[in-house]
Amino acid sequence: MKEQAQPAMTAAIVTPERYEKWMESALELAQLAAGSEDVPVGAVVLSPEGEVIGQGRNVREEQADPTGHAEIVALREAARRMGVWRLTGCRLVVTLEPCVMCAGAAMAARLEQVVFAAWDPKAGACGSVWDLTRDPLASHNVEIVGGVRAAESAELLVDFFEHRRLG
Repeated sequence: MKEQAQPAMTAAIVTPERYEKWMESALELAQLAAGSEDVPVGAVVLSPEGEVIGQGRNVREEQADPTGHAEIVALREAARRMGVWRLTGCRLVVTLEPCVMCAGAAMAARLEQVVFAAWDPKAGACGSVWDLTRDPLASHNVEIVGGVRAAESAELLVDFFEHRRLG
């Protein structure tokens, strides 16, 4: 049996208060996703000035789209709004540690930072299972802040999956 790797621990794990209000928006979007039978994950993209320029929630079930992750939806909206695919200086705030696809999209968009709530020990790619965003071989690295309002996000996920098992 493969031993579970611990997430990379950095000083950034401490919950910075400045992310609380943006995580609140992401949590509200996550609740909307759960209402449509999608895994409750929500995300917002912030401009370098801290303005919300993109938001998204999981829509994989609702739209039958394997790429319908909250992060991808939010990044697409931000890029459309900005008129460029390079989101240099922008931040992604999401309720669950991004998977490989979403971590790759954050890197491809040239984001400065990814802030997330709950760690994902099954598919996380920002320090749990993989650490793509900080890989020294990558052409662009992304600063990671994990654990912002993690308990609230984890509770949403646990409730969602318990409901699915019972229903």
